[in-house]
Amino acid sequence: MKFILGKKREMTQMFREDGKVEPVTLILAEPVEISLMRTKEKDGYTALQVRRGSVRREVRLKNGAMDAFAIGAPLTVSQFAAGDRVTIASISKSKGFQGGVKRHGFHGAANTHGVKHAHRQPGSIGAGGVQRVLKGQRMAGRMGGDRVTMRGVRVIHVYPDKNLIALKGGIPGHRGSIIEIKG
Repeated sequence: MKFILGKKREMTQMFREDGKVEPVTLILAEPVEISLMRTKEKDGYTALQVRRGSVRREVRLKNGAMDAFAIGAPLTVSQFAAGDRVTIASISKSKGFQGGVKRHGFHGAANTHGVKHAHRQPGSIGAGGVQRVLKGQRMAGRMGGDRVTMRGVRVIHVYPDKNLIALKGGIPGHRGSIIEIKG
């Protein structure tokens, strides 16, 4: 199992061998250290806890995968190679309090025919007989700041000397946000 923590650096572009341009996100993935091993007998599940500075994350493993790891062993970016497919997880950018048009894609009311001051309002929010708003109703509220997982992200290039890994496309989160990369 391949795993590392990284920080989102920036988006850029790289040229492929056929001359086409690919958008990539550069992740600074400095070595992490295995700080704790959880076993099925003691904890009820198998997992590794990795540490980078003050950040600690736990990664669940399948049974039998613990044999390849030891406490204190470093995990580096060199375990990944160009062409690998990885799963990444991070926290998306927070947008604050947003209305229904931006948050849920409501199209709003018409701009003509007597519509006054109601162009971006949500419209009806429930049935007439029920005297309350039903749970799960899409309304204005806080947007973003959610944990987002992307599967099948391709590794474009790995720079082991600089601790950088280039992943295809945009990765959720702001610059400096923590990214989990699993192989």
